[in-house]
Amino acid sequence: MAKDKGLKTNAMRILDKKKIAYKVNYYQCDEFIDGIHIADMLSQSYDMTFKTLVAVGKSKENYVFVLPIDKEVDLKKAAKSVGEKSVELLHVKDIKDVTGYIRGGCTPIGMKKQFRTVIHESILDFEEIIISGGALGVQLFISPKGLIDCVGAETADIIFRENS
Repeated sequence: MAKDKGLKTNAMRILDKKKIAYKVNYYQCDEFIDGIHIADMLSQSYDMTFKTLVAVGKSKENYVFVLPIDKEVDLKKAAKSVGEKSVELLHVKDIKDVTGYIRGGCTPIGMKKQFRTVIHESILDFEEIIISGGALGVQLFISPKGLIDCVGAETADIIFRENS
C-alpha cells in the first residue's frame, strides 16, 4: 500500500538512472485482488493497463511476459516466443523469491535479475501504457518504447485466443 506519495521504488530509480520518462500514480490498495479490479477502481482502460507474469521454462530459465490485464497468456505461444518447448507460470509463493516483488507489485523493471522479457505486441498501439510501479498502490505510466528499451524486451503475440 503506497500511502507515502514520496515512495521511490527500485523500478523508478532504474528509470531515473536510464533517463526514461514516466509518471507515477499512487493509489490506496488495502488488498490486491487483480489488475482488473484496480483498473475498474481507477477507471482505467484494460487495453493499456499491462500485467507482469513470470514463467519458468523446461530449461529452468525464468521469463517475464507482459500483457493487457484482461487477457490470458497462451503458454504455447509464450514458450515459442522464447524458444522453449514449454513454460509454466511461477507459483504465487515463489514470485518474491525470484523477482524481489510481491503479487500485485510485480513489474518487469528492476527484478532481482533481468530476465528475458516478452511484451504482447498490442503495446505498440499506445503512446503510453500503465504497469505496476514495483509496490502495491503504485503505477507507472510509461511509453512502450521506454519500457521496451529499459528491459530489453521483445514483442510477440502471446495472448490466448479461442481456436488459435
